[in-house]
Amino acid sequence: MTWTKLAASVLIAVAALAGVTHWRASAREAAAEAAFPPTGQFVTVDGKRLHYEMQGTGPDLVMIHGASGSLRDLTFALRDRLTDRYRVIVVDRPGLGHSDPLDETSLLAQARHIKAGLAQLGVEHPVVLGQSYGGAVALAWALDGGPRALVLVGSPSLPWPGKLDPWYRLTDTWVGRQLAIPLAAAYVPQSYVSSVTAGVFAPDPVPPGYEAHLGAALTLRRETLAANTSQINALRAELVTMEPRYPTLTLPVELIHGTADTIVPLDIHSGPLSQLLPKATITVIPGAGHMPHHSHQGLVLSAIDRAALR
Repeated sequence: MTWTKLAASVLIAVAALAGVTHWRASAREAAAEAAFPPTGQFVTVDGKRLHYEMQGTGPDLVMIHGASGSLRDLTFALRDRLTDRYRVIVVDRPGLGHSDPLDETSLLAQARHIKAGLAQLGVEHPVVLGQSYGGAVALAWALDGGPRALVLVGSPSLPWPGKLDPWYRLTDTWVGRQLAIPLAAAYVPQSYVSSVTAGVFAPDPVPPGYEAHLGAALTLRRETLAANTSQINALRAELVTMEPRYPTLTLPVELIHGTADTIVPLDIHSGPLSQLLPKATITVIPGAGHMPHHSHQGLVLSAIDRAALR
């Protein structure tokens, strides 16, 4: 076989793989959106839709989910234990769930987008709960003004040593964005998703029915993967710029963190953050992992009530 024929054969094989990958990713995305359609309403800010659910009566409580997720994480069990005393608003962060991605993916851009959307609903000075990455968005919102109290659950807040895992380093490159994201959307099996979910909860168990409710297939859509990886890859640099401003935050802040959280370690984030914030109270949960709003829900509910009273 000549080099010309070999090159032609390789190009045909690559084109065929690309075509199959695009078809398979598109089919999986359509199936995910059919299985997990929007559950709430939409509000539009600058032409971009924000998906939210609002239930309950009382003071406003906004809840913001973490990376690789959607508002479904917060509606699985936590939200319904709060609607008897709060008007609870849960949102899909921009680019995730059923909310449109933004042209700018920064924490501040997300916070301002959520703030502007909820202002249209009459939500002006809420208590804001953020879980994991959602807590960093809540901190950016507070630095920009608006919340009357924060509840941060296993949230990153300070720059960490070392690098992100290989997936995020790969998707921070042009090649990764063009190749790895479509391949993940097309071929990642449910068994891998389940193992990742178990790792996020560890050492706590995944609650029965959680995976079926969460709709992780929504996160495997190409547009969602692109938004999520872009947000995570930009996070550390944003926290570097936010850290010097934390002592200016005079609103009440409740920090909740497990000692066994390996995703967002306590001693790097909430521990030192509690010393920087003038009005911070920290609840340390021995042996708890990254998802205490599921594994130790009573402590999170108590922290929300304290924040609202403070």
